[in-house]
Formats: sequence, C-alpha cells, structure tokens
Amino acid sequence: MATRLFLHLRSNNILLRNLRFNYPPQPIPTTTNTTHSLLRCFSTSRRNPTKPKTIDIGARARQLQTRRLWTYSLTFSCIAGFVVLVLNNFQDQLVFYVTPTDAIQKYRENPTKNKFRLGGLVLEGSVAHPSSSPEMEFVVTDLVTDILVRYQGSLPDLFREGHSAIVEGFVKPFTEEVRKELSTKGVSDKARSVECYFSASEVLAKHDEKYMPKEVAEAIEKNKKMIEDGLEEVQDKAQPA
Repeated sequence: MATRLFLHLRSNNILLRNLRFNYPPQPIPTTTNTTHSLLRCFSTSRRNPTKPKTIDIGARARQLQTRRLWTYSLTFSCIAGFVVLVLNNFQDQLVFYVTPTDAIQKYRENPTKNKFRLGGLVLEGSVAHPSSSPEMEFVVTDLVTDILVRYQGSLPDLFREGHSAIVEGFVKPFTEEVRKELSTKGVSDKARSVECYFSASEVLAKHDEKYMPKEVAEAIEKNKKMIEDGLEEVQDKAQPA
C-alpha cells in the first residue's frame, strides 16, 4: 500500500514538472515602454505648440451692437403694431353725432364707415308701420335733408312727431326688397328718393332741440336761419318795385 502511494505522488510531481517546463511563466511588464511613450508625447507637443486664439474686440462689439439694434427694432415694431390695432379698434367703436346731411355725405365718401348717431327732428306725419314689414319707419330731418329711418322694436314714450330724436345705427343702401316694404306716404317721398336709408338699432327720444347734441342743434339752427333768409329773399323779390 505504501509503495502504491509513493508511486502515485511521484507521477504527479513528474506531471507538474513537465507542465512547468512546457509553459514558462510570462515576464512581468516593466514601466519602460510607458515612460518612452510619455516622453514621445511631450516631445511632439513641444514641436507643435498650440497658438492661443486672438479675440477681435472690435468685431465682438459690432456684433453686440447689431444684436442690440435688432432687439430694439423688433420691440418698437411690436409696440407700434399694438398701438395701431388699439387705435383702429377704438376708432371703429366711436360713434359720431351727425345730421342727415352729414350722414349721407360721409356715407357717399366712404361706405364702409357707416355707423352713426343720427340727430334731428322727426318729420310730422312720417311715422308709419307698413303691413308688409315688421319694422317701424319715420323720417328724420335737419330741415335741409330728409332720411328714412327703419327701426324694429318699441318706440320710446317720449317719441313724438315734430320733436327731436337721436337714433343709432347704420346707413345702408336701398334694395328692391326694402323699397317694396316702404310705406307710400307722400311726406316721405323726399327721403325715399335718396339712395340710402338709416337702419336704427336704438332710438332715443328727447323733448325738443334743447336736449339735442350741440353740433346737431347748431346745424339745425343754421339750416333754419338759412331757410328764413331764403324766404325773406323770395318775398322781397315778389314785392313790386
């Protein structure tokens, strides 16, 4: 038994010895190669040194100035555009007091600006409610020009013929359909002969011309005086010499 164990151990030692001789151990790497590579890098960097970039202060300043000018321009353009939009919207919402003469004249000059507050006297005998239309109609005059007003709704309690009234709405052209719905009162012939009428959205009645807007009252007073002067001139011409 002891002999067998001895032979087994001896054979293992022989195998280990053969393995050692067949596969010699690798040599331990040294730092020589690493040192050489580092020295080579340093030598290369010394041969080709990197030049520092020079900064053009003038070009940089011009670039900043241009950028600042563009910022100011865009800001000013935005503010100007906003102001223009606000003013246009505000102007569209403005409603001016005008007489029938002014309203027709302004409509002829610019049909797109047709919203007004029309002031004048309600012509006596002009109020009518045609059976073929749901709208009331009457004539507003400044003693020179008559304009037909059409209004759908209840008229105020203070609304009277021969008294002053303020109506707010739009000047619109006559159409064939509208003309078929008009009344046939003779007192409205002059107003129907005009190419446009006034479509009222609101009617405000006043007691007399003293409560009328100043510019409308002045225009009516001026027209009244002009008519009186004309009548006096006609009478003077009619008198025998």
